[in-house]
Amino acid sequence: MSVDIGGRLRFIRARAKLSQRELAKRSGVTNSTISLIESNQMNPSVGALKRILDGIPMGLAEFFAIEPERPRKAFYRADELTEIGKKPISFLQVGDNLFGRSLQILKERYEPGSDTGRVLLVHEGEEGGIVVSGKLEVTVDDERRVLNAGDAYYFESRRPHRFRCIGAKACEVISACTPPTF
Repeated sequence: MSVDIGGRLRFIRARAKLSQRELAKRSGVTNSTISLIESNQMNPSVGALKRILDGIPMGLAEFFAIEPERPRKAFYRADELTEIGKKPISFLQVGDNLFGRSLQILKERYEPGSDTGRVLLVHEGEEGGIVVSGKLEVTVDDERRVLNAGDAYYFESRRPHRFRCIGAKACEVISACTPPTF
């Protein structure tokens, strides 16, 4: 049996209305550690998980007993999308949490010159997207392409990758990844 510890922690933290930074401060664990756990890039030791849960506060037994409620909502207005990015990149997520879900859908907006960072992203799963407007430079491994409106990408997310808006106009992308690890 596999337990999605990252998704479970993200769900519980959001339910407690805590940012990753606030939970890090309360628990004495670094913000980057919480981020790595929530994206399932790191498995915490029992001791580290207990320290994090003490910041909520919640016990280990309650943490593992929570079962995700399957979302029944099927439609979302534009103002119901959840912002999970930060300026100058916007990531509007379909659904307020992904606990118990196997797909993440995003409406992404990159302001001119913005990018996901010099350190390439690597995580489990697969992702794909279609450029709706603007120009997006996508790097996967050693390959780099400039995608225009209508162009698309699809790759295994464990391949190092980066996204960058080039040109004077913002770039918009509709993307999906599975499992939700972003």
